[in-house]
Amino acid sequence: MAKGEGAEGGSAAGLLPTGILPAAERPAQVKKEPKKKQQLSICNKLCYAVGGAPYQVTGCALGFFLQIYLLDVAQVDPFSASIILFVGRAWDAVTDPLVGFCISKSSWTRLGRLMPWIIFSTPLAIIAYFLIWFVPDFPQGQALWYLLFYCLFETLVTCFHVPYSALTMFISTEQSERDSATAYRMTVEVMGTVLGTAIQGQIVGQADTPCLQDPADSALATEGANRTQSTTSLRETQNAYLLAAGVIASIYVICAVILTLGVREQREPYETQQAEPISFFRGLRLVMGYGPYVKLIAGFLFTSLAFMLVEGNFALFCTYTLGFRNEFQNLLLAIMLSATFTIPIWQWFLTRFGKKTAVNIGISSAVPFLILVAFMESNLIVTYVVAVAAGISVAAAFLLPWSMLPDVIDDFHLKQPQFHGTEPIFFSFYVFFTKFASGVSLGISTLSLDFAGYQSRGCSQPARVKFTLKMLVTIAPIALILLGLLLFTLYPIDEEKRRQNKKALQALREEASSSGCSDTDSTELASIL
Repeated sequence: MAKGEGAEGGSAAGLLPTGILPAAERPAQVKKEPKKKQQLSICNKLCYAVGGAPYQVTGCALGFFLQIYLLDVAQVDPFSASIILFVGRAWDAVTDPLVGFCISKSSWTRLGRLMPWIIFSTPLAIIAYFLIWFVPDFPQGQALWYLLFYCLFETLVTCFHVPYSALTMFISTEQSERDSATAYRMTVEVMGTVLGTAIQGQIVGQADTPCLQDPADSALATEGANRTQSTTSLRETQNAYLLAAGVIASIYVICAVILTLGVREQREPYETQQAEPISFFRGLRLVMGYGPYVKLIAGFLFTSLAFMLVEGNFALFCTYTLGFRNEFQNLLLAIMLSATFTIPIWQWFLTRFGKKTAVNIGISSAVPFLILVAFMESNLIVTYVVAVAAGISVAAAFLLPWSMLPDVIDDFHLKQPQFHGTEPIFFSFYVFFTKFASGVSLGISTLSLDFAGYQSRGCSQPARVKFTLKMLVTIAPIALILLGLLLFTLYPIDEEKRRQNKKALQALREEASSSGCSDTDSTELASIL
């Protein structure tokens, strides 16, 4: 009996939490070890980074080549081409907040909240992308064909890119790890632009795109034997664009698979304690009224617009203004290779000297080279030197927006800790303003070429067209860069503010973790009693 009573008493004591036992019966307290920093492996960072390649590979091919493809290969008239480019980019911009709204309403699944969007949008996106580069047999409906599939692809790639961009906040809770993963991502994304430029440029460059020596007499120039030769050469060029589209679509699928298998979403500890998520429209009001975010997107809106103007008109500028019809794809490759190799340098620079300093130096470094291009005569060697130097600034423009946006979100969470689920809103509206401005710039630039007298498939262009291209690639981007840098002076989050936010967020996470442990103990005690 005595032995049984002792065993019963020991069993009961073992069931009760130590907090309600008499002091003599409490076990010795074990000190909690400080929580280790959550570090991502190189494999995790690489898998995450690879997910940024599909957007950049396809975006690079469309940005550099779609305009010249519509004008000289599909032979869409300049006015219709400007409508396709503007409406497509404007629709692309509108879909970003719409997708952000849908994501904010999505619930967490076994795959996460963001991953299902990436997985299910991929197969449809590659089909739509391939059909953009297909020339239909009905000339009357070509403009509608390209507009339809361009808008469809932009919608589907948005369903991939917005959740992927927001994934930055869910791969780690450590600022340093997110910054490191962002550097990996930007390196891979710039490599994606190199890949897109190389694939599209080199495959298409192998085909001999026909041009008309006298555009005014195009009806006569295409008759008889010349017409047969021109048609055959044009068909070869169209097939080259389709081959490039197939290769890029394959890369899209491979990268999506690697991202899905190699990355896992993680929720913030304090997020799970919120009673209810914030509604989209209330979150939108808070985000768009948040000063640091508005100043950041305003600055990058103008600087991104500058680089997009260069991107959209560079092929035509090299072909007609500089006279390097067979070299523009190699010049693009030089820019992107230079940007790829300098991304790690900019990552080191922003870590050593701060992100605002990196913005001012990195983006402004493009201005002297754009001035040189504006005033120099056509010289291939000098053009290659300028291309390599311009790639250094392109690298900064790639890296810094995505590195600074998480700092703004952290600052917002500290000021509004009771709200969560706003990350897709932050990312989607940043992309929205950038894409909308890009659509406006491409539409206006193509219309400007139409008004200047652009001749489709011409071996040369009138002087007014050459001058317009020079303005679009040099003077306009310089003005936009200077305006964007002026707005960056108002951005309030410097390195000291970042360090303060990091400490405050760490304290908030530790408090949330300890609170979660206390809640678990209380639940166990209630079930026992």
